[in-house]
Formats: sequence, structure tokens, C-alpha cells
Amino acid sequence: MQNYRAPITDMQFVLYNTLKADQFWASTPRFGGQIDRDMADAMLAEAAKVTAECIAPTNRSGDEEGAQMVDGEVKTPSAFPAAYKTFCEGGWPGIGGDPAYGGLGMPKSFSVLTDEMLYAANSSFALYPCLTAGATLAINAHASEALKQTYLPKMYSGEWAGTMCLTEPHAGSDLGLIRTRAIPLADGSYAITGTKIFITGGDQDLTENIVHLVLAKLPDAPAGSRGTSLFLVPKFQVNEDLSIGPHNGVSCGSIEHKMGIKGSATCVLNFDDARGFLVGELNHGLQSMFTMMNYERLSIGIQGIGCSEMSYQNAVSYSRERLQGKGVESPQNAAPIIVHPDVRRMLLTMKSTIEAGRALAVYLGMWLDQSSYAECAEQRRKAQGLVGLLTPVVKAFSTDLGLENTIHGQQVFGGHGYVREWGQEQLVRDVRIAQIYEGTNGIQALDLLQRKVFANKGQWLRLYFEEISSVMSDFPEANRPVLSPYVARLTGLLEDTSILTEQIIRAGEESPLSIAASATEFLHLLGYITYGFLWLRMMDAALDLQPQNPEFAEAKLATGQFFFKRILTRTDTLLSNLRQQDTDDYMGLKAASF
Repeated sequence: MQNYRAPITDMQFVLYNTLKADQFWASTPRFGGQIDRDMADAMLAEAAKVTAECIAPTNRSGDEEGAQMVDGEVKTPSAFPAAYKTFCEGGWPGIGGDPAYGGLGMPKSFSVLTDEMLYAANSSFALYPCLTAGATLAINAHASEALKQTYLPKMYSGEWAGTMCLTEPHAGSDLGLIRTRAIPLADGSYAITGTKIFITGGDQDLTENIVHLVLAKLPDAPAGSRGTSLFLVPKFQVNEDLSIGPHNGVSCGSIEHKMGIKGSATCVLNFDDARGFLVGELNHGLQSMFTMMNYERLSIGIQGIGCSEMSYQNAVSYSRERLQGKGVESPQNAAPIIVHPDVRRMLLTMKSTIEAGRALAVYLGMWLDQSSYAECAEQRRKAQGLVGLLTPVVKAFSTDLGLENTIHGQQVFGGHGYVREWGQEQLVRDVRIAQIYEGTNGIQALDLLQRKVFANKGQWLRLYFEEISSVMSDFPEANRPVLSPYVARLTGLLEDTSILTEQIIRAGEESPLSIAASATEFLHLLGYITYGFLWLRMMDAALDLQPQNPEFAEAKLATGQFFFKRILTRTDTLLSNLRQQDTDDYMGLKAASF
């Protein structure tokens, strides 16, 4: 199995040449003077070292050992605690945290890349700090100052971890059905009672305390999701001097035995009159929780990219060494399989979609940064709209392609890809969950088409397409001869999709079923459009870079051309299917006939 090596050169190309993130940081008061290119490069190098030398070596053993229940306590794989200690010593748990409480304050447009390194090195390990980072976002945005002062510094340091507790045994994604109860206490806190399932990192031996964010309902709360409230419930109570106090009525009933991410403890948690503290407003828990959920959805999209990258590195290394068949140039000798067209088809499919996915993660990270820190209110509103539109895309599309890519990487190995020792089958198993948790990809598609397109009559989509057209119109004249056929292809695709969206909106006004029937294909259509847009930007940047680094630029241009000629053509089928607007294809067959 190939040792993981972070693709720093490509990450720097996306940051500086393609998206000009360093210029954006310098022009944003929140980041100006705090991070520049030299600092970012130093942190990328250090993150690459930690993930390659400390975390990646725990991946195989972590999968084989798994998380275990021992005498009622959850134990992570034996190599995890030491790796986590090293990870914390570098300050990585607080990389994006608020400096007012001890965080490093790095932009999201930067930290998406360190997240990718984590997921590529070991997805199971990555989930512990990534869930904590999401929990700190919700606490910082919605909790009282007292709660922030108590919990954030310890969570940014990695001494305490965080979780998200939504799902219950009888209610999956329908959070309006939750039964966990919160009873007000005389001191202003609440007694939380109920059971939550599928809680990532719900218990573990990496940290001295775990801070659970729990959705619950007061006895007199309104029905449905409007009656949910969010509570901070620590595993151990915290004394006034911030030392660990008594157990807080939170226990792990069991852990799940899963297909993949076996080193991540997925727990059933029982809350028995556990003392909790309100985060945000009563009966507005979902609004507060969505701060964390949207972060985690981007994070899980990055899991798809990271697992794809690791599978790609393995596949490229193997294909250069494995001799099989005859080469065209020297048919008398056995050739490395990388000379065969079908192997190249798989590798180029992986390479072209991984690099576009990485660019999308940084691109969305920049809009997230602007949505919080742009000085202009209008720019913040625009950023919030584009974040809302693109978050379900990066979560669902990048993970759908993540599974496709890891299967391609496995296939390159042939029979050896099915054998454990090469590591490719583990990546397939580990990435599979990314299409399911943090809202299944079908739910992401409904969120995109129903809430982010249909509900506002395509306003955010028009805003996004205008942004794409504006960027394309700014490509330098010197680059246009090379880019013009691809600009024309994407321009036509924007026009076709705009007309189609109007048809979908009209059909949805007549029948809500048509929205549900179109959702997944529409999300994929927007995903391919977005990848095409970012490939144009990367190709434009590669042309500018060509005099200084011709080999890198030529590889980038060839990969982009492959994407447009062999991958973007998938939109033809998607457009054809979406134009039909016929729900009978799905609903015409009686349930009893399945």
C-alpha cells in the first residue's frame, strides 16, 4: 500500500493560482495580517508531515482493531491515542477556531485542505476532531458567553471533544419526531432524558470530556421540528475551576459494528436526567444545529475527496509497477498497466474529478469566509446564498464521485484490489458512509431543488450562473483560443439548465412529486456544471503558469480537456432525463408490484 503524501503542489495551485485565496485573505480584515502565503505554506507542510508520518500509519491497524466496548467503556484502536496527542500538540483541533477563545482563526478556505489530508490519511481518526470543530462552530455562534468561556478553549485544544446528537431509534432524518425531553430546572439548566443513535465519537478514550450537542423538546413545545431546542450536555459535569466533575448521566449503551470507518466509535447514547444548557433560543434548535450540520456536510464532502485521493495515489503507484499485457511501443515486452487505455480511463476519471472536487472545497470555503467576514452587507448576503446553494452539492456530489473513484482505484488493482493487504477495499468501505450520514444524498438533493431553487424561484441559481458567466468573461484574451471551445460548451450548458430550471419550477407548482423525482439528477447536473466551471478556472491558471512550469501546466490542461470531453458529457443524459418531467416513471408502478 502506498504511503499517503499530501498533494501540496496541487493544493497550492488551487489556492494561489486558481482562486487567488492569498489575495482574498489579504483584503479581508478578519484575516489580513494573520495569514499570508508563507504562513499557509508552512502550515500545509506541517499538516502533510503529521498526516503522513503520524496519522496515516494508524489507518490499517485502526480498521482491523476497530473501536470496542471493554467493561462498559469505549476504546479506540490502540494507535489512536498517541496519534491524537501529537495532533493536538500541533494545535490542529482549533485550526479554524475563534482566537478570542484560543483558536488559531484560520480561514475555512485554508482549513478545507488540512481536512482533506486528515480524511485521506485515516477517515475514522478524522471524524473525532472534525465533529469537534463543527460543535465549536455552533457553540461559538449561538451559546451564551459563559458557555463559550467554559467549553471552547478546552475543545480548541483537543482536551475535550464534541458530538452532534440528532438521530433517534424511531426517527432517522425526520427530526420533528424526536422524543428526547428537556425539563427546566430551578438553576436555569435542563434535565435531558432520551436515547440517541448513530452518534459519531459518542464515547471514546481520546479526551477527558465529551461535549454533546443534543436536540430535545420541552414538554410544552410546539409539535414537529418547530418545537426542537438545542442543549449542550457534557459527559462529565464541569466545576467552576474548569476541572472535571462528576458523571453527568450520559452513557454509551453500545457501539455499532459497521461496514467501514471501524476505528470511529458510532454509539448509542442514553441520557438519564443529564444536566444540559440551552444553546440558542428555545424551540429554535434546528436553526442553531444547522450551523454545525452545514459545516459537517462540507466536511463529509471532503471525505469523498480525501478517500479518492488516497485511492488514486495507490492506483497510480501500482499501475506504474504492475507488468501485464503488451505495450504498443514495445510489444515484445510486458508493459506496466498504466500504458493501457482502460487503466488510463479510470485514472483520468479519478484525477479530473478529484482535482475539481478539491477546487470546489476551497471555492465554497471562500464563500463561507465571505458570508461571515465580508465588510459589505450585500456581499455577505450573496455569499450566504451561494453557500446555501452549493453546500448540498459538495456533500452529495463529491461523495457520490468518491465512491465511484475508490471503486475505480480498486479496479486498477484487479484481483489485488479485492484483497485487504493493498488497502483499496478499505477505502471503498470507508467512503461508502459519506453518502449516508449528515443527511443522505437523496435528502441533499431534495434540499437543493426544493429549498434552494424552487422555494426562491431560482434566485440563488441565477446568482450563481451570473457569477460563472462573469468569471468566464474575464479570462485573458491570450488564453481564449485554448479555452474558447470549453467556454462555449459550459455557456450552452448554463443556458440549457436555466431553461430547464424554469420548467421544473412550473411543474413543481402543479405537482410537488415532480420536484422529488428530479432532485438527484438535478444535483448531479449542477455538480458537473460546477466542476466544469472550476476546470475552466484551473485551465486558465495553468496557461498563465505555463512559462514557469510547463510540465505541470501541460498535465493540468490535458486533465481538464479529458474532463470536458469524457466526463462533462454525462450532462447530456441528465438533461434528457430531466426534460421529461414525468413522475409516472417512478410512481406508476404500484408498491405491491415491487
